[in-house]
Parts: sequence; C-alpha cells; structure tokens
Amino acid sequence: MAMTEEQFTMSRRSLLIGAVAGSLSVILEGCAAGGQSSSLQIRALQGSIPPQMLNEFRKQAAGVKLDYGADRQLEELFALLQTWQRSQSSHNSKKSNEFALPSWVPFLGQSPTANPVDLVTLGDHWLSGAISQGLLAPLDAATAQGRAALLKNPQWKALVTRNGEGKPDANGKVWAMPYRVGTTVIAYRQDIFKQQGLQPPTDWTDLWRPELKGRISLLDQPREVIGLTLKKLGKSYNTQDLTTVPTLEAELRSLNQQAKLYSSTHYLQPLLLDDTWVAVGWSEDVLQSGQRSPNVVAVVPSSGTALWADLWVRPAASPTLSPAVTEWLTFCLQPAIAQQISLLTWGASPLLFGKALADLPTELHRAPALFPDPKVVATSEFLQPLSKAATEQYEKAWKTMRQL
Repeated sequence: MAMTEEQFTMSRRSLLIGAVAGSLSVILEGCAAGGQSSSLQIRALQGSIPPQMLNEFRKQAAGVKLDYGADRQLEELFALLQTWQRSQSSHNSKKSNEFALPSWVPFLGQSPTANPVDLVTLGDHWLSGAISQGLLAPLDAATAQGRAALLKNPQWKALVTRNGEGKPDANGKVWAMPYRVGTTVIAYRQDIFKQQGLQPPTDWTDLWRPELKGRISLLDQPREVIGLTLKKLGKSYNTQDLTTVPTLEAELRSLNQQAKLYSSTHYLQPLLLDDTWVAVGWSEDVLQSGQRSPNVVAVVPSSGTALWADLWVRPAASPTLSPAVTEWLTFCLQPAIAQQISLLTWGASPLLFGKALADLPTELHRAPALFPDPKVVATSEFLQPLSKAATEQYEKAWKTMRQL
C-alpha cells in the first residue's frame, strides 16, 4: 500500500453500490419478501482483500448479501466520502414538502457511486481529515468480537481513538478498525551490494554512507524523509517542534546530497534499472517488486520506522448501521482470516503484526519484512496530525532541504 507529490498518499493505495442495474419492480419484490436477509455494501482498496476472503465470508454469513468492489487508490475512496457528504447535505437542504422518491430507489443510469455504502477502506493518514470534515460516523456501535483485545495494544488504540477534530484522544470515540498494516522500508539491490563488496543496509543511518552518494531514491514526502532523519537522530517521527533538534538542518542537507531523485510513485523503477542501489519506500510496493525481482530486498530499519494501516470506516452519509457491519468486522478479526490477509495481500493483519516471526505459521515466513522484530515494532510510529505551527516548520524544512 495517487495524489500530488506534496500530499501524503501512496501508489499502493469499483464496487457497484447495491444492485441498481435491476428494475424498480425487482427491488420492491425483494422488500416484500419480508427482509429475510441483511445486506452489506463495502468499497475497499484494490488488492487489500483477497477473493478467498470474500468467498469465505459468503459461506459463513449465508444470510448476508455482500456487495463488494474496489478502487485503485486511497485518494478515490476519500473523494467518495466527500462526494457522499456533499450529496447528503444538498439533500437535507431541500424543502421538506418537495416531492422526492425514497433514497433507496435507484434511477436507471445512476452512477454506481451515487449512494453511500456501509464500510469503506481509508488509509490512516486520511483519518484525521475525514473526522474533522464530518465524513465519518464512529464505529463504537459496531462491537465486533475481538476488537476489545485488539485495542488493548496502545499503538492501535491511539490510532483509531480520536476526538471530533480527528486528533488522538484516549477518551475519544473509536472511528475505525485496522485490518492491514505495513511499514516504510529500505529497499536495496543485493546483487549490486555483493558485486561492490558493500554491507547491506540495516538502519536509517546507512543512507548517509559515502559510497551511496547519488545512489538513493527518496519518497517525495516531507513527513517520511524528515521523519526518518529524526529517527536517525533518536527523535520521534511526530516531533512537534523541529527547533528542538539543532542538527536537523545539517542532516537533511547531507541526506539531500545523497539522493539521486525524489518520487512517491516511481521510486522503484530506478532501482530495477540499476540507476539507484537503494530506495526508501512502502513495504507493500517493495515486497511486490521483490517477488518479481528477487534481487530487490526489503529491510525494516532497526531503530524503528513509520507505520501505515488500511482501516475500515463508516461513512457519515450512511443512513443506518447495518447489522452486517459488526458481522464483517468480527470476521476480519478471526485468526484464520488474519492469516489470509497476511499471506495474500502484501500487508500484515494487525492481529499478527508485532509477533515474532518464529511464532507465526511457516507459510507467513515468505516475507520477513512483513513481520519486523517486536522490538522494532515497539519503536515504530504511525504519523500523527501536526499542529499548524509544526506543519509550517516541516514545510519550511522541506523547502530548505530541496533547494540546497
């Protein structure tokens, strides 16, 4: 697991909402049948849910009609949330006596994205903005089995428990449920390193090695690049006041001299073409590339790294909470399903992430970078929202770095 280079999205990241292709009479017949089954409409990030998982849910939840589809990028899913919210606001502003068909009645030719679904994938970076813009409804009512145990982990609890402004708040509401997680990694060409007699990288400090000058691809993301530099200096990715790190500017200047290019979408191509020897990227991208090109190896920095997560969220524009939402969330937290996600999607289930590789089923050992050492996970961080003042500091540091 794109938006513009200046925004934090990733290349890693269409459900036809409801059976709208049928005629109105078919819908009415279904309603007249007495509601023998419930429905569940999901729109997810493409590749984040394996087909096997959908088939298994349909078997286990025989009484649930599942409508599922996917979008290629998280940007598209966030835009859908905004579209649904605008549509709802427009609908609510109409005069109360204006004639209108019920909202569940589709029109022929209507866009399949016109009506909100029950659950949507959202990347963790988008969560704060989605909450503050009123795009989401809390998931507190969806008391999925296993969620309480998951939220005992401080990292997960801090990620999804927010106040109404979208800021982490231990006393806030639960707005999301993670189902897939990954890391920012260092990718390197092991064949080139072997030919050059170089030691493989193991931590962020290796990006400053003289022999790698002009051989590194960096993400075109301020929070990632400044964050890894802060981590190298023993600081947090979420440092709110950069003036407390006096050596930061010099470190960023030095790192910029090491870089051959910056890109958040094409950082692996130069690595595959031998133009660079090292790239900083997202684990999902790098691990998929490594499957096709075995000489590309992913390393999770030993001092800790940035984490990303795909989350289930509920659109605020959804009129009611389908009982099947809880059923789906519970399903995603089943151990067997967690293993499917980890085995088939190049992301790890939060139920398994943070466990030692030796404690996991052998079939999950195919990609060790999916499951970093628990000590590394403990020192890794999700990128939290910054204050306005801190955002300005990061923007200034980024601009200064890139101008050198």
